[in-house]
Amino acid sequence: MKESVYKNHNEAKVLGVSPSRGYELMHQPDFSVLRVGNRMVVPKEKCIQWMEEHTGGAI
Repeated sequence: MKESVYKNHNEAKVLGVSPSRGYELMHQPDFSVLRVGNRMVVPKEKCIQWMEEHTGGAI
């Protein structure tokens, strides 16, 4: 069985943002989010790509 690459909102702390700021980011129109039922899942690669595009690659 393949191990899930998805984590919970605590990973926002790793990025240096609060969980509430993480949710704000997930509601940005150009931020990639998958909706699975009531859950919002952010693909890791898409998140990194979005951050690089919006910070000039300074992540």
